Amino acid sequence: MTAHLDTPHDLVGIGIGPFNLSLAALAHGLPRQGVDPLATVFFDQRRDFRWHPGLLIDGAALQVPFLADLVTLADPASPWTFLSYLKHRERLFPFYFAERFHIQRAEYDAYCRWVSGRLPDLHFGHQVDAVRWNPERDLFEVDYTRLDTDGEVEALGRTHTRNLVLGVGTAPYVPEPLRPLADAPTVPVIHSADYLDNRQRVLAADHVTVIGSGQSGAEVFLDLLRARPTGREGLSWLARTPAFAPMEYSKLGLEHFTPDYTRYFHALPEPVRDRLVPTQWQLHKGIDTATLAAIHEELYRRTLDGGWPDAVLTPGVTVRTAGRVATTKIELHLEHAQQGTRSRLTTDAVVLATGYRERPLTSLLAGLDPYIRKDSSGRPRIDDRYRMVLDPSVTGTVFVQNGERHTHGIGAPDLGLAAWRSAAILNTLTGKEPYPQPLRTAFTTFGLEQREHTRPHPAVELLPLVEHP
Repeated sequence: MTAHLDTPHDLVGIGIGPFNLSLAALAHGLPRQGVDPLATVFFDQRRDFRWHPGLLIDGAALQVPFLADLVTLADPASPWTFLSYLKHRERLFPFYFAERFHIQRAEYDAYCRWVSGRLPDLHFGHQVDAVRWNPERDLFEVDYTRLDTDGEVEALGRTHTRNLVLGVGTAPYVPEPLRPLADAPTVPVIHSADYLDNRQRVLAADHVTVIGSGQSGAEVFLDLLRARPTGREGLSWLARTPAFAPMEYSKLGLEHFTPDYTRYFHALPEPVRDRLVPTQWQLHKGIDTATLAAIHEELYRRTLDGGWPDAVLTPGVTVRTAGRVATTKIELHLEHAQQGTRSRLTTDAVVLATGYRERPLTSLLAGLDPYIRKDSSGRPRIDDRYRMVLDPSVTGTVFVQNGERHTHGIGAPDLGLAAWRSAAILNTLTGKEPYPQPLRTAFTTFGLEQREHTRPHPAVELLPLVEHP
């Protein structure tokens, strides 16, 4: 083990996606309970920051306004706002005249990389291997591996911290019937997360099938449609949902992504929460109406000469099984839920826009497992301040970012709540409420019981930044 980073920290973050990057930005230079700055460090095994690089399709836009950046909704005066990024790049006037409330995905990625390149407490190329609680020192032990530029082991290290924050994000999800095919090198079966890296290979196929009805599926289908000749599109778009439905984007509908709704959801009984989340798919898994309009416009344009595009869009369909035909084709076995009918589709390439699942924490937190309090489904219990509920003997705190949908609802992965959640964590951590938060954020009153919101929350106790003997 190296001696690198062996001074105890106030907070160690695992993973550097947008949510922990938001936390790092808001924590930068923040005083702790004394006068010294909060001591933080964040680890990520990647070489640098990248946000869904396989889906930075030209023209694809965020589904949240630019104000949902890393910090603005908690601290508009922060030096890490999107507007500060534009000023640094001398692009404020072009942005002003563009009158864009929703920015492109690629621009959001560039903004996050700009922030990540300027925060000193971020350590890329560091893979966290294990976490343990040391009762003798009242500290968490964090074992990590420092990787070289080729991803090979360069050194092993260990650091200590009073508090942890998990921001390991989600992983691409491949449905069980297609998992064997996804590993086959001869036929392109790829997840949309890897779309751009495989775009030319997919475009070369005579027939391509896109599976998935969310925004990613729509963006991939539109990109493929635009790139293929009229009358010879060779495209199929399949979805389990009963329609290629627009995302709920009404003003009151958006209030499901407010702290008010998060508090309401967290207070519901566990069985109610579990039943509720699947019914809210159109709030976060629907398609932007502009993307749907662009798809329809492209399809319509291809009918101007009197023909119809060679594109089949079919909702309400599930893929039961899949198999290989010879070595160059795939046969999908389909079932239509409403008709109760079955059919087969032969295709040359498949793009799986089948979403993401929370990364499992079993291996990473194996050393903490005896201390973690779980719900009836075996999931970690997380309180209203994003703290994992642990055995009282553990005096440290484990915060969770984008791993709490089962306790906090559909807003967990939403970028619009990133700064608010980071501020809530830092208010709890410091006990000084450096980021005052509004007591009310929605016109909608969720539920009949009125709850009083008070602040500040009690602080997490911080240890002195000195080595223990």
